[in-house]
Parts: sequence; structure tokens; C-alpha cells
Amino acid sequence: MLKEESILFSLKKITFPFRMPYLYTLMTVDWQQGRVVKIIEETWNTRRFFIEAYQTTTFDFKPGQFVTLDLPIHEKKNKRWRSYSIASRPDGTNVFELVIVLVDDGLGTNYIFENIKVGDEFTFRGALGVFTLPEPIEHDYYMICTGTGIAPFRSMALDAFHKAKPCKHFYLIYGTRTKGDLLYFDELKQLELDFPSFTYIPTLSRESWDGRTGYVHAIYKELCNGKPDAHFLLCGWKNMIDDARRNLAEMGYDKHQIHFELYG
Repeated sequence: MLKEESILFSLKKITFPFRMPYLYTLMTVDWQQGRVVKIIEETWNTRRFFIEAYQTTTFDFKPGQFVTLDLPIHEKKNKRWRSYSIASRPDGTNVFELVIVLVDDGLGTNYIFENIKVGDEFTFRGALGVFTLPEPIEHDYYMICTGTGIAPFRSMALDAFHKAKPCKHFYLIYGTRTKGDLLYFDELKQLELDFPSFTYIPTLSRESWDGRTGYVHAIYKELCNGKPDAHFLLCGWKNMIDDARRNLAEMGYDKHQIHFELYG
């Protein structure tokens, strides 16, 4: 496993080309305070943190964006910063959710898991990032992810459903090792029933169950046999991203149809 400093979505890297207006925003956005109002133990090594941006009445963001936390773990500023995708949808309140997995040798996640409790505060800035859906949504989107890479896709799908956004179809292909590692499983199964434009396909790589098994690659290859018009959003470990990009290119998809952010 890679060092925490090189992780996205537990620790975000920016993988798109810089645009000067975005870079300016990144460097000048203000820091603010957020208070932890609820913590949920989602799995054996993953927690959901609900944070109130109490200095404002509404915390505005686009699904797919992230916030950066300034944690007291190093004397150098850039070694204190840890970025996490927002897992909740923008609902008009000042509360947002981060889903964070504990990284064994990660200074940031170990600090959070050992020290942060309800009532504690984070210094953060954001929301930032351009890993977002276009408007209008004119193509099918295949959202391919592993682990906590599900966070931006949960935000996107819930937002589209609750706002009844015109869209084609979302396919969420989500890989973990075991069923116990699946995040938001019951919620996403219910969303699939309630939202005709959403298909949820979890797959397990190290456990047999009544769903799909194996890695995510076999699933999108199967669904996209014949090369339907589609765009792809990829979130996860670097090896998964690299394999998916190579596979999709071999299937005939253009690089402009493939969008990604990675863990490391």
C-alpha cells in the first residue's frame, strides 16, 4: 500500500491539466472552521464524519468536489494538508459528509481516528475540484471505483435523484474485497429501486456471495461490449485506474470520454 501522502479520496491528487483560473482559486480560497456533529462507524476501518460549516448557513459545492483539511501533524503546512471527497449531496444545509478509511501508516488518518470525536473541529478549505458532471448530462456514465472512491459517485447519484436532473443512465461499478467492506450498500440498493436511471453493481474480489465477484474490469467490458456511447469516471488505486484506461482505449473509447482521479 502506498504512503498516505500519495493517496486521493482518502488523499486527493489532482490528475487533470491545471487551468489558471482553477489554480488561482486553489491558492486563494479561504480556510474556515467546521464542527463534527456526528460520526458513524461504517465498516471495521471506515468512518463517516458529518461536519457543520458553522460559519455559514449553506455550504455550497458540486457533487464530485473535495475539501482539504489542515491537521496538526507536521510543522510544514503542505505536509499537514489532507484532501477528501465530499460523500454527501448538496442539500442546502451547512453540513457535509466525509467518508475516511484508516491507512495503517498514514499520519493524517491515524490522527483523525485517534483524536477526532463529536464536537471537535477541523480547519478546512473548499469545496474544490473539477471532477464533476456536466450540465446537461447527455451521455451514459459508467462510474467505476474501489474503496472510498465511491464518495463522489454517491454524491452525484443522490444529487441527480433528489433534484430530478434530466440524465441518461448511471452505472455504478464498485469493487471491494468483501461484503463487509462495501460502503452505503443498503442505501444504494434502495436507490437503484427508486431511481430508474441508476444501476448499482457491487463486486467482491475475495469473497463469494449472491452478487458479482472478481474485479471491476470484467463488468464494464461486458456492459460496453459493442461500444455504446458513454463516458467513464474512474476513482481508485492507481493500478485499477491504469488498467481501466488501457482497457477502455483498447475498446475504442477516446481519452476525452475517460475522466479519472486516483489514490496514488
